[in-house]
Amino acid sequence: MPAPAGDEGDEISLYAASKKIYPRTVQGVFAQWRWGFVVLTQLLFYGLPWLEWGQRQAVLFDLGARRFYIFGLVLYPQDFIYLTGLLIISALSLFLFTAVAGRLWCGYACPQTVYSELFMWIERKIEGDRSARMRLDEGDFSLEKLVKKWYKHLIWIFLSIWTGFTFVGYFTPIRDLVMEFFLERMSSWEVFWVFFYGFATYGNAGFMREQVCKYMCPYARLQRAMFDHDTLIVTYDAERGEPRGARSKKADASALNLGACIDCTLCVQVCPTGIDIRKGLQYECIGCGACIDVCDTVMDKMGYARGLVRYATQNALSHRWSSRQMWQRVMRPRVVAYTALLVALILGLLISLSLRTPLRVDVVRDRASLARITEVGTLENVYRLQLMNATEQSQTYRLRVSGLEGLEIKTATDIEVAPAQARWVIVRADIPYGSAPQGSHKITFDIQAANGKDHVTEKSVFMVPR
Repeated sequence: MPAPAGDEGDEISLYAASKKIYPRTVQGVFAQWRWGFVVLTQLLFYGLPWLEWGQRQAVLFDLGARRFYIFGLVLYPQDFIYLTGLLIISALSLFLFTAVAGRLWCGYACPQTVYSELFMWIERKIEGDRSARMRLDEGDFSLEKLVKKWYKHLIWIFLSIWTGFTFVGYFTPIRDLVMEFFLERMSSWEVFWVFFYGFATYGNAGFMREQVCKYMCPYARLQRAMFDHDTLIVTYDAERGEPRGARSKKADASALNLGACIDCTLCVQVCPTGIDIRKGLQYECIGCGACIDVCDTVMDKMGYARGLVRYATQNALSHRWSSRQMWQRVMRPRVVAYTALLVALILGLLISLSLRTPLRVDVVRDRASLARITEVGTLENVYRLQLMNATEQSQTYRLRVSGLEGLEIKTATDIEVAPAQARWVIVRADIPYGSAPQGSHKITFDIQAANGKDHVTEKSVFMVPR
């Protein structure tokens, strides 16, 4: 229905533009923990591709050769069960950590958090702290602004490209990749993934930052299913802090009818996602503890007890539990069950890997012909055997077959396979003609390493035609 003449309709925007967040620098226990994880994770990420194991890269996922090298372990596509087990352990670990203490992964070890910390550190070193960055962005164009902005972005781009280069170095030997780069022989796929991963790092850590955590990451939405009232989260003690209000250091808060919170808003200024923890639990909170560090600093300056903002449970706050009572509830049956299952899975995976035979064999019957009569009057079946040597040394394997009277292998029985390689061999097995009735007969291939350590048996069938 058209609006009446002379009336103007109100325009309502359903989109609220996000405001840039300028996190303030904070010092404290949890800040040290965050930077400890930044250093640890980046040493592992950037350092592992350069670590050698024997005559090869220690950690290498060679997709072209279908080999995964993890220190002394060589895995084939047939070992996919181990990857499945590792993914299940990772998921269960996430469930356990979330049930105990919320989004610990997000606040301390998530790549988005780690690289955002690195990029913000570079930004602070070049542009200054929070107030200086805000003045620089709000100020008019100047040579100083141009130099600082370009300098910052050049370092960001270099770090992003090096991150993408390191990522590709897990799939192509990184020393070969360096030589290919200087000789300009990198493949198109290598170039693509270097720039794709570099662009993702540059965009996510340099520009999107908290937007990834708030709008793109599904974990923020799933956490409600893993939280309960006994989960440790970053909480504001409203009973102690309210009513909030500014006052001098020498003022008597009780005489002014004020709580411990002086309403300095520093907890908001240091938050990397820009939330106010005093409003209660919010899905944007990544549990980094920055607000705890800065609030404790303020409490120290005011002469108040620490812990106005702290890690606690909702039940502990509402029932005024002591730390001992709170931790007794944290280790509840749900957490104990997660822990027991996780320990069992880890032990099972380790035991399975320790008992794993570094020899894999696949037996495939030749489908071109079921059977044939040879020149010497024997009945022959042809098989194709794939021998996979998962050791770092060349191995010789001896083949035997059993299951029928007079069954023998008429081809070579000693097969040499290079280190961490697979080899297909043609095997011809014969029986005297007429020694077995018509039909399909079960037989067993026995493959044993010459050193006597590795031994595998594989079943197949021997066809006797009518």
